[in-house]
Amino acid sequence: MSITIIAAQGTEMLFRFENESTTVWSFPERGTWATHKPTYRGNFAPQIARNVIEMYSEKGETILDPMVGGGTTIIEAKLLVRNAIGIDINPKAVEITKEALKFNHHPVSNQTIKTGDARNLSFIKNDSIDLVLTHPPYMNIIKYSEKLEGDISHIGSLPMFCDEIEKIAKELYRVLRPDRYCAILIGDTRRSRHFVPLAYNVMKRFLKAGFVLREDIVKVQHNCSSTGRWVQQSKNNKFYLIMHEHLFVFRKPKESEDMSRVRYSRDM
Repeated sequence: MSITIIAAQGTEMLFRFENESTTVWSFPERGTWATHKPTYRGNFAPQIARNVIEMYSEKGETILDPMVGGGTTIIEAKLLVRNAIGIDINPKAVEITKEALKFNHHPVSNQTIKTGDARNLSFIKNDSIDLVLTHPPYMNIIKYSEKLEGDISHIGSLPMFCDEIEKIAKELYRVLRPDRYCAILIGDTRRSRHFVPLAYNVMKRFLKAGFVLREDIVKVQHNCSSTGRWVQQSKNNKFYLIMHEHLFVFRKPKESEDMSRVRYSRDM
């Protein structure tokens, strides 16, 4: 389908976008419509945000991104006429996102961006968010601040990182409406040439918080900055370069829901 949007300069842009229908997503060309930019290191493709928002929310509903980064989720929320709350512990990320939202779009929706900690969303009421969509750090692979207090991108210990993720998961569970969705894009890493299943461990903490797993979408990575040296090292040391991430879609169960029907998709 073809979609017309209003760009930052107020001009019309026409781009082609097809919603995904399988659990393998591949975007060789990152979307660059509106104010989307790839310059914020580690941000995800706007195609991911658009697919999730259109699948799991309706116009006028409220989306939360508690680790907003470069603002991809919030830009798409505005374009798709969703209200949104964007939070980041790093004030620089908050300013980048606020700047990215400086474009006109009609119909109008409301986007609130503020500095805060995803582990403490006390200013958001219980059961008030319609969709959560976020892209947390992958431990300390990319450090998003100069040792900012509370920044989980400086945690290099898998158990310690997952402990903090569990705190975030509990807060997201609290603020999300029952029978609504929380989508998390997370990848894996290597240590000493061995695979570290970061995504699997993060998934387990969300299940522990009470969520049930609706989808595990494999997102293919493109244009990674892996040099020839890394390719050669992988051959010499007998390991493959990681070229995928996981987009987990969790659901918050309804009150008094019969959980036996989803017993294999929840914490056991």
